[in-house]
Amino acid sequence: MKLVPKVNTDGLYLEDELVDDAFSGVVPFYAESVGEQGDIVAPEKPELVGYTVGVPITTPGLYKPKFDFAAWKAYESAVYEAQEAYISALDDWQAKGRVAEEQPVYIAPKQPDNLWTEGLTPKEIAELTKPATPEPSETVLLRQRLSDLELVLTEIMLGK
Repeated sequence: MKLVPKVNTDGLYLEDELVDDAFSGVVPFYAESVGEQGDIVAPEKPELVGYTVGVPITTPGLYKPKFDFAAWKAYESAVYEAQEAYISALDDWQAKGRVAEEQPVYIAPKQPDNLWTEGLTPKEIAELTKPATPEPSETVLLRQRLSDLELVLTEIMLGK
């Protein structure tokens, strides 16, 4: 079993889900309805909620990871084209009498490294990372008040 990210329909990270080790790819998930007896029932028209993504988040330090669906679809298209080219080459090879030295080899396209990007704008990140203004603690306030009282007492004792 492994943890994989779940994202909303915009690709923004929601949470992790435990899935089988063999899980890969991008699979949609839908809203569930609860019936009168508390059982889960399938709605007449399923509502797409998001996707379970079998691609790990490899870019560290993202504040709000976002999955790039366009890059994923381009990668899937490249895989499909490579498979079609391999099948065609294999069919040609078999039609020519299966000469072992000329057997085609399937070469899968490399999965892109940049499938996860930052989902927040630089302005939102700056707002999140700006240093907090220190608020005076109760101890600091009590010390200040005690110092003020000591000054007042000193003035009274000196007769001012």
